[in-house]
This record gives sequence, structure tokens and C-alpha cells, in this order.
Amino acid sequence: MTTAAIAPSLLAATVQDLRRHAPFSEMEAAHLEWMAGRLQLAYYPAGAVVLEPDAGMPEWFYVVKQGSVEAGGAAEDSVIKLLAGECFPLGALLAGRPVANQFRAAEDSFCYLLAAADFHALLEQSAVFRDFCTRRIASLLEQSQKAVQSEYALRQDEDSRLERSLASILSRAPVSVPRGTPLSLALQAMHDERVGSVAITDEADRPLGILTLKDVLSRVTLPGLPLETPIEKVMTAEPIALPAGATAREALLIMARHGIHHLLLVADGRLAGVISEKNLFAIKRMSVQGVTNAIANAADTEALKRAGRDIAALAHSLLAQGMQAETLTELIATLNDHLTRRLIELETAACALPAVRWCWMALGSEGRMEQTLATDQDNALIFTTANEADLESVREQLITMARRINEGLDACGFPLCKGFIMASNPKWCLSAEEWRSQFSRWIDAGGPEELLNASIFFDFRPLYGAEALAAELRAWLATKIQGNPRFLKQMTQNALRNVPPLGLVRDFVLSEDEMHPHTLDLKLNGSMPFVDAARIFALASGQSATGTAQRLKQSGQALRIPGEEVDSWVQAFHFIQLLRLRHQHGRERKGLAPDNHLNPDMLSVLDRRILKEAFRQARKLQARLALDYER
Repeated sequence: MTTAAIAPSLLAATVQDLRRHAPFSEMEAAHLEWMAGRLQLAYYPAGAVVLEPDAGMPEWFYVVKQGSVEAGGAAEDSVIKLLAGECFPLGALLAGRPVANQFRAAEDSFCYLLAAADFHALLEQSAVFRDFCTRRIASLLEQSQKAVQSEYALRQDEDSRLERSLASILSRAPVSVPRGTPLSLALQAMHDERVGSVAITDEADRPLGILTLKDVLSRVTLPGLPLETPIEKVMTAEPIALPAGATAREALLIMARHGIHHLLLVADGRLAGVISEKNLFAIKRMSVQGVTNAIANAADTEALKRAGRDIAALAHSLLAQGMQAETLTELIATLNDHLTRRLIELETAACALPAVRWCWMALGSEGRMEQTLATDQDNALIFTTANEADLESVREQLITMARRINEGLDACGFPLCKGFIMASNPKWCLSAEEWRSQFSRWIDAGGPEELLNASIFFDFRPLYGAEALAAELRAWLATKIQGNPRFLKQMTQNALRNVPPLGLVRDFVLSEDEMHPHTLDLKLNGSMPFVDAARIFALASGQSATGTAQRLKQSGQALRIPGEEVDSWVQAFHFIQLLRLRHQHGRERKGLAPDNHLNPDMLSVLDRRILKEAFRQARKLQARLALDYER
């Protein structure tokens, strides 16, 4: 490497050169001139190593001026080429650590060099430069998750299998037979190929169905069907299929929702492969399908208690493997849904219920499908009666059932709600007309405190029973809220009372509570600003989604909020959710009860910086909320 300071006479040309690239094109002239005056110019011949992990903490911030630099590991397919105007190594400089990859000149190249101290000074001076370096939370999250995987010593490949395309996981061509094939030939093909399923296709190789070994027992062996039977007589018709480019995590969630072992993959409508759960990931002692089956086969509360413990253990394992927070919280909620539905099935079978339509509704984090490892239960009941005179007797019978369900959920690891927001509370076991009246009171005349306590009811999601009752209530609610600025203003004022914990000098404002000193409440002050804002945006724009990320995305489009703003909010929310999960996981490993009170001193430099940026995004979100609805 050959370096030289840039001559003052070339300062203007250097500024002009930098102006051709982001973020320098948007920086204030004074900040860019300050930077240009401190740059050095370095020459690297083709093949020269610019930077490598063994060099320790980076001393320079690099901007490619001419030529190109390759960054990557040993695998050829992991190499990234950096061209003129591109910068490195942002992640290492922000985190104060060595680089993870080697940087090598792909050809004779020149780079601008800015000393690390000047890089950090520029971060403080220029908001544009700081945003460029820190707003891309997704890329920083990837680095953070790799550190988590290493810490838990359960890491898989660098490109986590759950994020890979299903096509890349396949190890063989699918085993298939045409319709009309006798069972004997289909079973022989499964035996010869040593596979657990066979796909059935038409003349154009389009999938028509699937038959698994598990199906053979219940559909062929036990009924005593002759082996000459055409396979389409016993196959699962119209099986669930995914495009070959879908990710493993998408397949995982679908398997959990539908309780299946296998999925067909298609490309251009034709069979491309068969993916099984064991293809996705290996989990010691348990799997998503195993937990799902245990729930489905549970005959009593004791069996469901064991399944509840398995859900928690599975969640810990998946977290350690680096599963994204959004996917993991949705998976936890999906499995909890299965458990709750099975418990309701068991209890309703033991009760003499009136012949009325009713629906069990999930509220709060379960309604949003955002449950973490520490969650209580929030639920309600909606029902209809044919006669007004039967209202109270129907309610009494439903409450008796709901009390048994609430107690059963408590036994399975979902503590009773301290605020008694549960279906067994007569206040929250209401007819459809009573629910409309209750929501009308909140919307038309609710005070700040009343609306604060009622906010989680707006996250309701049908879980069991006559789901149309909840859908009708949601549609009515969307119409009711339109054109009601008073309600939206009061909801906004409540949301803005919860200020993200950043100080004037952009450091954290920590709790002085004697029970949790020197901590951040990642639920109250971290996740909730995003949850509250997303709820208001969704209600204002008439969106039916209940999940925070979905609400932000859907309402962002409806309200014409720039996509990059919405993406930053969603990424920030997911990072805080990830920190909550990791913190709760760490406490449970130590034998402590999981909570949301995190000491930021326990974070790595990288995670601390991302958390600050996430809180800054919460401030931006609240500013947008205030602008739209506080007036």
C-alpha cells in the first residue's frame, strides 16, 4: 500500500468526486469539506490485501475511489465486490471490533482513507452520514445474530438454513408417480428410494396430491385396501405447495399452522421437490411437528402442561439457532394457539353449553401474534343469543366454561392476567351487541386513562368458535372509527406519554425503580411505542391486521408514508423484540424468571448502538404520529 495526504489544491476536486456517491451527495458542504481535508489517498495493486481480521481494530474508514475491492470469506460465492463510492468496514468501525472478512484489491485500485477517530467525529457532526451508517438496521442485525449464535454454541451455517431457499436445501429429485398408479407400485417406489412420501402428478407434471408413510397406516393398512387400488383414492388431494424460492422459515410456519410433515415445491406450476421438516433443521429431542402432534393428541390438561413446556424449550432452541424475532414470536403464538384451541376442545366436551354462536378471542400480544418467552393471558368471549331473555343465562354458562379454560391455561404456563382481562370476567364475556356498545363508549366518550387500559382490546383476533362474529365486529369497528378525530387524538396523546428512553446526549435514560435499578424496560419503553403507533395507524386507515409489523406496512401504504421510513420502523421493532427474547432466554438459563428489564451495560458495543438507533426510530415514529393525529 502506498499512501499520501491529499494536497489542499485538490480539496475541491475531492469534494466533487465524493459528491457523486451516497451519502456524500446529501451531506452539508461544511461536513464534507471537513472530511475531505482529513482524507489520505492509498494505492493497492491487484491482489493486495487492504484489510483482514488478523489486523485487529480497523484504523481507517475506506471509500473506494477507483478500481474495485473484493470482500468475503473463503467460499467464492460469498465474495462481494465493492465499486467506486462504496465504503467499508462500517460494521467493524461501529462495533469497535476486527473485520469478519478479508478485503482485497480486485484490480489496481485507489481508496480514500479517513482515520477511525475522524470517522467517529463525523458521525457526531453529520446527521446524514450518521443515518447512512446506522439506519440499515437489518444488516447490523445480521451481525448481531451471528454473535448470538456463537455465544450459544449452536450456530449452523453462516447463511442460516432457515433463511435459505427451499430449493437450496433439497438433496434429491422428488419421487413421484402418475395418477392411476396402483398402490403396490407407489409403495415399492417409496421403499426403493427410501423416502417417506410420494407425490402424485398429472401428465404435465403438475402436482395432484401426496401420500406419506403415515397415511399408509390409516388409509391403506387398517382399512385393508387392496394394493391394486389407484393411488388417487387414498392420496391427500390439493396438497399445500410453495414456490421453490420460498424460504425455510416460511415452510416452518406453514407446517406449524397445518400440522403437516411434508410440503410440495413447485416451479412454473410443475413439481420441483418435496421438503420435509427434517430437511429444514435438526432440533435435539423435539421438533415443531412433534410439539404440534403432542398438542393434538393431548387427552387432558396434564398432557397440555407438558406441551407448554415443550413450546418454551423449542423456542429457546430456535432462538439460539438465530431465528428472526418476527418468525419466532409468530411461531410461539401459533403453537400457543394450537394449545389453547385443544384446551378449549377438551373443556367444551366436558360442558353442557347452550346452542349459541360464540367465539374465543385473543387480545394483546397473543392477538398481535407477538408473544415472547414471558407472557400472560389476555382473552375475551363474544356470543349471540336468539332471545334477549336468555342473555344472562348464556353468559353464566360461558363464564363457567371460560373459568376452566383460564385456569387450564394458567396450569400450562400462561399466568392469569393481573388486570383480569380474561373471558371468565363478566365484563369481557359479552354479546356482539354489547361489544359494539362497549367499543362505542371507548371511541365516543372514553377518557385518557380508560383508553389506555382499553388499548389491547383493539388487538382482538378470533381463536376458536364462530370466527365470523369477530370478523363482523372488526368490520363494524373500522367504520365506527372513521371520521372520529377525537378518539384518534386521545389514543395518540396516550401513546406519546411513553417516551423512548434516550437522553439529551443520546444516551439511555435508565430506571430508578428499586426493583429494577439501572435497567431499560424493553416492553414498556421499547416495544410499546411501536405497538401503540401501529395500532393507531391501522385503526385510522381501516386496516384489519393486528400484528405490529403488518399494521405498519399496510397502513404505511394506505397513508402514503415513504417505504424506507416504514422499513426502518419495522426493523427497529424487530430488533427490540429480539433483545427481549435474548434477555428472557438468558434469565431462564440462569434459573431466573423471565422479564423485560435489561441492563444496557450487558450489551455488546454493536447491540448497544443498534438499540440507540431503534429508540431513535421510535422517536421518529412518534413524531409522525403527533403530526398526523395530535392536532
